[in-house]
Amino acid sequence: MRRPGFDAGLLPAHAAFLDELRARGVLETSGGFADRSGGAYLLRGIADVEEARRIAMSDPLAIHGASSIVVHEWHTR
Repeated sequence: MRRPGFDAGLLPAHAAFLDELRARGVLETSGGFADRSGGAYLLRGIADVEEARRIAMSDPLAIHGASSIVVHEWHTR
């Protein structure tokens, strides 16, 4: 979720981060919310939720404090 004062100048670095995850084969899908409040991405092939958290916290939006990052483990059927 975007924090107040969100710096849109970080979006190219965020997109490059997602492109790198995609190239590594761990990004299933990603996208922004329609209300522009933030976005989400789905990782695959991750060992555990801690690895997913480490990956998410290396997102430039997290590093620069532009967005609040929340990681959920999702069990699908």
